[in-house]
Amino acid sequence: MEIMEYGSKTARTVLLQPVDEHDAETIENELALIRGSAGEDFRLTAFRVGDWNRDLSPWEAPPVFGQEGFGGRARDTLEEILTYCTDGTKTYIIGGYSLAGLFALWAACETDVFSGVAAASPSVWFPGFPAYLRDHEIRSGHVYLSLGDREERTRNPVMRTVGDEIRAAYALLRERGTDCVLEWNEGNHFRDADARTAKAFSWVMKRK
Repeated sequence: MEIMEYGSKTARTVLLQPVDEHDAETIENELALIRGSAGEDFRLTAFRVGDWNRDLSPWEAPPVFGQEGFGGRARDTLEEILTYCTDGTKTYIIGGYSLAGLFALWAACETDVFSGVAAASPSVWFPGFPAYLRDHEIRSGHVYLSLGDREERTRNPVMRTVGDEIRAAYALLRERGTDCVLEWNEGNHFRDADARTAKAFSWVMKRK
């Protein structure tokens, strides 16, 4: 896994984000947007995963689109990320876009290391995840959720549940007393991923 680090090494706030090739190409814009919005110094550690569907899925699942299934290796990815979270004087926020957003939500159920979760357009349609979230509590104090307002308008029968599932996740978190917001963005899943992720991290940084 390739590690890319940005920002001040002495910053008290550390953002942790799994990324793919497209995210890596737009991360400089994401950083600029966070700097312009959050109003504080931060460090961003980006983890460029080798296989998106394998390395960010918490358990194996059959293909939902195309021919590629999900390999269920998220725990290995989380274990590596946690090796960058050993300084007790720092605040760690995990986040990401799409399947990385789902990974962040799952990771925050598995450990209490993260003070907040920045889940931009998370893949909450992932098979078995709604039931998992009902049975596990997110151990972070602040959770940002977002979705594009056209994301649930798809012919894919699994992925079109994303709207209902994110509404249910938001309601569940609020019921449990988690500081949480659900923000709707214009467009489908493939629009403005860097800007949406920047908004997610910025919101959590302001809440911690």
